[in-house]
Amino acid sequence: MIVRLQPDLSKLLFTMHGSIVPRIMPALLVLAGFTLVVALLQRYQWVVMPNFSLAPFTILGLALSLFLGFRNQAAYDRWWEARKLWGDMVYEIRGLARSSETLLAPEAEQSEAGQLRRQLLSWVAAHSHALRAALRREDCRADIAPWLDNAEMEHMLTHDNPADYCLRRAGRIIGALYRDKHIDSIGLRILDEHLNELARVQAACERIANTPLPFAFTLLTHRTALIYCYTLPFVLVAPMGFYAVLFTLLVAYTFFGLDVLSQELEGPFGREANDLPLDALCRVNEISIAESLGQTPPPQLEPVNYILQ
Repeated sequence: MIVRLQPDLSKLLFTMHGSIVPRIMPALLVLAGFTLVVALLQRYQWVVMPNFSLAPFTILGLALSLFLGFRNQAAYDRWWEARKLWGDMVYEIRGLARSSETLLAPEAEQSEAGQLRRQLLSWVAAHSHALRAALRREDCRADIAPWLDNAEMEHMLTHDNPADYCLRRAGRIIGALYRDKHIDSIGLRILDEHLNELARVQAACERIANTPLPFAFTLLTHRTALIYCYTLPFVLVAPMGFYAVLFTLLVAYTFFGLDVLSQELEGPFGREANDLPLDALCRVNEISIAESLGQTPPPQLEPVNYILQ
């Protein structure tokens, strides 16, 4: 995710870091070359372009902009829902750490109940890393190693859904706390509700990751934007000449940019510039758990070149 102050007006037009311009620049250059060829054909009368009316293109451009706007809003809704879900995860993990500390006396850290609580929070920390790795299709061994021993970690990774396994192991520990009478039925319900909420967050994230926007919806906007931008020069070269290159690029920047931005926001869990900072959110969870256990918390992750991963 891009983390930077709003640039002033003198820098706004030339800021490239975090912009979608590098991604659409090849398409813009090809379109500029195509428009220049059409303008040269018109200029030297190799091909005489008829004076098309701009009215149909104005109507089509308006319809396309509305359609791209709807698609962009749908993609942003997915991005924002994903961010709220990870905010819920931070809330539930902090609540679990606080509730377990309240129910189990903090001075009994070395007792059986204290050891079980430490294991419970360790599995919860592993769960956030396992979910992040599943959403990004990455390896999470290095991040989970501080919380689980090698045997537990490798056994977890043999499961089809390691994040769900982490919650099941945390549930077993809560059950052991109840059976050993370290907590009563009310305490059991309080702690289990936090795990249920984490399971809800995981299921919702998996739904977003595994259910993209309909392909036909994406294909239609992409094709329409290309057709519109590549037919626009034939309308503009007759009245504008070589200035058609400039105005075609301005229109293409808007339409191609919205199309690419929607593609980025549609999948919010990756590592592109506008995706969610899952690494930083997992670190927030680690800090909350470490402080609850009386350990030295790791430092917050900072943006690198204005991008927070």
